[in-house]
Amino acid sequence: MNTLAHSGGPGPWVLLFPLVWAAVVIGIVTLLRRTVWRGRRGPWGAARTPGAVPGESSPIALLGRRFAAGEIDEDEYWRRLSVLDEQFGRAAGGSKA
Repeated sequence: MNTLAHSGGPGPWVLLFPLVWAAVVIGIVTLLRRTVWRGRRGPWGAARTPGAVPGESSPIALLGRRFAAGEIDEDEYWRRLSVLDEQFGRAAGGSKA
């Protein structure tokens, strides 16, 4: 039986090199995702809305923070939330009949 290890060939270590290159590529992609590409996309890799400033949160989250801080009362919160829900919530993705 003539194998690579006994014929003077590269031996079983040749199988290690593709794993090393895969680790290098995965490391570079991970580094780029954590640094360069982070500001261009929102959570879960979804593209941000056009004109959105990085670090700016959604209008619904801003409304929730204003309600929690006591700047607006409950009636105003629910009224504004219903308007925002039409624009940015479930109805924004679908077509209107």
